[in-house]
Amino acid sequence: MKNLLKISLLPLAVISNVAIADWSTTVTGVSDYTFNGVSQTNNDPALQVSLDKSFDGGVYAGSWASNVDFGDDTDIEWDFYAGQYISLNDALSLDYGIAYYSYHGGDNSSNGNYPEAYAKFGYASELGQTEFNFWYSWDYFGTGAGHTVSMIAHSYELAPNHTLRASFDVSNSLDGDKWLWDGENSSYHHYRLAYQTSFAGVNFEVAAENTNLDWDTADERVVVSISKTFSL
Repeated sequence: MKNLLKISLLPLAVISNVAIADWSTTVTGVSDYTFNGVSQTNNDPALQVSLDKSFDGGVYAGSWASNVDFGDDTDIEWDFYAGQYISLNDALSLDYGIAYYSYHGGDNSSNGNYPEAYAKFGYASELGQTEFNFWYSWDYFGTGAGHTVSMIAHSYELAPNHTLRASFDVSNSLDGDKWLWDGENSSYHHYRLAYQTSFAGVNFEVAAENTNLDWDTADERVVVSISKTFSL
């Protein structure tokens, strides 16, 4: 599992925005399933699906799955999450909750299962939407290592239905004796710039991203995604 890089930028990051029905499902096709700039499918495409339930007071719960390729027998990631989205005022919002990541396909795939807590702060202004997002795991990939991800992002509407989103995040191991990248780095950076639009209820995104890791699964790349959400 050391070859696996995952930071839970989950498609659940959009749950607070799309969970407008009691039940909904989203189907997504991506040219490469990346998290924090690192491919989870060995630079190959992925098909992903989620099932979400929203409740009164901004509470939500759901599940999300995708094919993966870590170079072993693991071929499915299946995640579960629950949280609450709160509008603090016209400008400020908070989305917080907990997620659990599970892996399937091989006899040892479940060794990488782990929980994670998250909190996401949003600020809306005439200049767009700014986000300050944080994730923390106390058992990263079953290693017992503490792990954090800190992100700052900003979305700006260039024109109606045409949005540009820029983000920068740092993934950091709190226990270098249990988890390191390349055997020596306790942290690394990820940069991403995405164009987002929709047509006839279908969402489109084209993103350019890169990291400071010297891996062929974490170098500069362009990722295209197409998704559609259905109310049930």
